[in-house]
Amino acid sequence: MIVVAGEALIDLVPSPQAPPGNGQLPALLPRRGGGPYNTAVALGRLGSPTAFCSRVSTDTFGETLLEGLRTGGVDTSLVQRGGEPTTLALADISADGSAGYGFYVEGTADRLFTLPPALPDEVRALSLGTCSLVLEPGASAYEALLRREARRGVLTALDPNIRPGLIPDPAAYRARFHSWLPDVALLKLSEEDALWLAEAEGRDAVAAAAKRWLSAGPAAIVITHGGDGLTVLTPGGGELAVPGERVEVVDTIGAGDTVNAALLHRLDAHDALSHTAVASLGADDWRDILGFAARAAAVTCSRAGAEPPFAAELADLAG
Repeated sequence: MIVVAGEALIDLVPSPQAPPGNGQLPALLPRRGGGPYNTAVALGRLGSPTAFCSRVSTDTFGETLLEGLRTGGVDTSLVQRGGEPTTLALADISADGSAGYGFYVEGTADRLFTLPPALPDEVRALSLGTCSLVLEPGASAYEALLRREARRGVLTALDPNIRPGLIPDPAAYRARFHSWLPDVALLKLSEEDALWLAEAEGRDAVAAAAKRWLSAGPAAIVITHGGDGLTVLTPGGGELAVPGERVEVVDTIGAGDTVNAALLHRLDAHDALSHTAVASLGADDWRDILGFAARAAAVTCSRAGAEPPFAAELADLAG
């Protein structure tokens, strides 16, 4: 089983049916979201046994979020509940389909997450990231979960998915990020995230930063480059890139989360859900894993909102 831990929230997305410009505010459509939530749903759709670990509101939005998990085949037995409101994220979609976000997080349920008892013995991987590792007091609980499970041999995957507007002290966050690396087996991040974390510019700076981060402990770092594809770097100096899949982009909401899920799903197919196994993968293995992730992300980008593909859709593409 793979456990995904982190926030579940509601994205408020402008309706394409009511474009601004007539003096009226655009209609906002509620959509299930949150990086970890999307990752869990994507894993469920791909067919990986998956559980979601978070704190979800008992309000109407919270019930809707749980319904989405169950429909996707995701185990919700590790979900904590609370009467606090659901976090809201206001999405701003650019002309190229990329999304920026403003958040309403004060006193919301997911940031009040507390450290659960030890995860079940059958758990082989734990995925974390995004707002959940920023917003206290829940951030400290998620951090404790990361460290505890890593030290009992669970493969840990981290996607920082940086939201600068939620980070009041960038220097403190960067220091905290570095403190996580000894307990992270797979680090996945976008090129933009890497540049922000490294306080640098340019792809060469990303590669240099990744080599420093690898020395702290991860077995592999996967960097996404939007439509240009993905690159994996490994501690022995290995580097392999695959191109992106060409697709007509509707928006990029959930694309990175789909990559998280696809990487873990395909690693499992290679029997590589451990730090040692990831470190032992060869170039052909990574070419297959990254190619699968690129195809999955392309499907998500081809439709509105965080709607990751089902396994059958990717099988059809491969065929």
